[in-house]
Amino acid sequence: QVQLVESGGGLVQAGGSLRLSCAASGAISSINTMGWYRQAPGKQRELVATISSGTNYADSVKGRFTISRDNAKNTVYLQMNSLKPEDTAVYYCNLLTYMNYWGQGTQVTVSS
Repeated sequence: QVQLVESGGGLVQAGGSLRLSCAASGAISSINTMGWYRQAPGKQRELVATISSGTNYADSVKGRFTISRDNAKNTVYLQMNSLKPEDTAVYYCNLLTYMNYWGQGTQVTVSS
């Protein structure tokens, strides 16, 4: 059983920063992709960033967000800088191996 536990969300003013963390536990294949997705009210869940051997970012966050991982800790991070009100959403951690796993989500709210 794989579990993903997210932390680091909260309320921040526009222009501020937050760092999200996601720790994975359980039977995790060493070959995997971890990432972050987000879902704003009334919108579909969308990709923010993923990391495996390389990184991939949504155009809307390029240059502002940085994804990284610590394989020894099975943890993925999302450093979010220059936050905008449109970044407000529930952020979900994702682990893709031979199955697809999701965290419970953490709320990020950016006030103008």
